[in-house]
Amino acid sequence: MAAPVSLLDALLGDEAMAARFGDRPEIEAMLAFERALAEAQASCGLIPPAAAVAIADAISSYQPDLAELRSRMAADGVLGPGLVAALRARIGEPHGRWLHFQATSQDAVDTGLVLRLKPAVADLDSRLLALLDLLARMRVAQGGVVLMGHTRMQRALPISAADKLEAWALPLRRHRHRLAALSPRLLVAQTGGPVGISSGLDGKAEAVAAALAARLGLGVAPCWHTARDGIVEFGQWLALVAGSLGKIGQDVALLAQNEIGSVRLAGGGASSAMAHKSNPVAAEVLVALARATAGLSGTLAQAMVHEGERSGAAWTLEWMTLPPLAIAAAAALRHADAMLRSLSFIGAPD
Repeated sequence: MAAPVSLLDALLGDEAMAARFGDRPEIEAMLAFERALAEAQASCGLIPPAAAVAIADAISSYQPDLAELRSRMAADGVLGPGLVAALRARIGEPHGRWLHFQATSQDAVDTGLVLRLKPAVADLDSRLLALLDLLARMRVAQGGVVLMGHTRMQRALPISAADKLEAWALPLRRHRHRLAALSPRLLVAQTGGPVGISSGLDGKAEAVAAALAARLGLGVAPCWHTARDGIVEFGQWLALVAGSLGKIGQDVALLAQNEIGSVRLAGGGASSAMAHKSNPVAAEVLVALARATAGLSGTLAQAMVHEGERSGAAWTLEWMTLPPLAIAAAAALRHADAMLRSLSFIGAPD
């Protein structure tokens, strides 16, 4: 059953990004981890090759009972135990015991998250590039329009639309460079095992990690069960993107005021009481999303504080904050694209 759609999703949501954080995509990603783990361990001589085949066959035809998995998650606090138990029952003996061999739920959940973040990162980068291309085209077409610059909300000196557009584009270019730099730290598999030291693998932990990561198209890194800086760095990046787009939205909302009238927005929002109004809805939403992501990224940063070798509290906090943060940033990119396509610079009034 699909999740109910909120009216606010049309304004503040992003369907493509939200889909990556649904129940089924998470289960599918965790199943991909379990299959790759079995194949990697078989290739390293840790489990029988026949077991890896049986595990892969069971996973290929597995249809999750979402109600049962949700019930188990409510009891266990994590999806792993319920999913592994269901798969083991399906595989049966003698091969079921080799499923999830010397792994922990966090290995499956974290790697599953990264598998979903990988296409999300590519999508976000593609949207940023498209937005930069749009700004460049606007600069060619409208860059010569003269605007009045404002400092501290007061008229200052004339600037050009090209100056304004370049000020909007500069941080977006930097965000693409930041994303390229952080991606190798983020898009890595998780293979720490029960207490993060990859125990019980007969000295073959590095080989298994490399084989697993290769099968999943991810990087290899030391266990990051309690080192959440990669996730938090990505969350901060999302807030930076939304913040830069919020700056654009704030500028546009101010420039669109009747008293300034330096931009025109086609298709503004209607008022129920004043038919003459055309509200800068997209610009306002960009400001709201920027402020929301700033708060969410601060909350996400608190998920770095783990106790010992694993924290249920910090981990749960991460699940609560990263999805809405990613959805808000994607929504901001969606609104910025639509708003800029509807925007025309008019120029400073005489």
